[in-house]
Amino acid sequence: MIHVRRAAPADTRAMAELLNAIIEKGGTTALSETVSAELLSDWMAGDGVRGAWHVAEDEGGALLGFQWIGPRDDLPTDACDIATFVKPGQTQLGIGSQLFEATKSAARALGYEWINAAIRADNAGGLAYYQSRGFEDWKRPGNVSLINGKTANQVFKRYDLG
Repeated sequence: MIHVRRAAPADTRAMAELLNAIIEKGGTTALSETVSAELLSDWMAGDGVRGAWHVAEDEGGALLGFQWIGPRDDLPTDACDIATFVKPGQTQLGIGSQLFEATKSAARALGYEWINAAIRADNAGGLAYYQSRGFEDWKRPGNVSLINGKTANQVFKRYDLG
């Protein structure tokens, strides 16, 4: 059974470990350098009242994934950005679906009208995940600079909360 709840600063160590495993695997996130629990805690605090973080755990409390929404500088104020991270080897088990149900509710409560997902064009799993949630393509920026200085094409997908 999967349990979804709001993330707390105490979760950031496990979240960093999960995200670092994804970063080290490569190819699915714009992040290229490992993150620390402290950095994730700073990101959580920096989102203030316009962000929401959720974690998914198994029955024993082990972290299976997490999802974040928050403002993005190049989006209008009625839109938020989303990021989803599921433990390698645990995809396609409903973790992302359950996270998204909590995230949709949080986005509406925060006053957002739509959610943007910026996905690397070579991330087939991410593209399929957001498509299966009902996100639709709305923008395809090319050669976007990644954090490590490399570039990648991206697909922006939109989910209307109305």
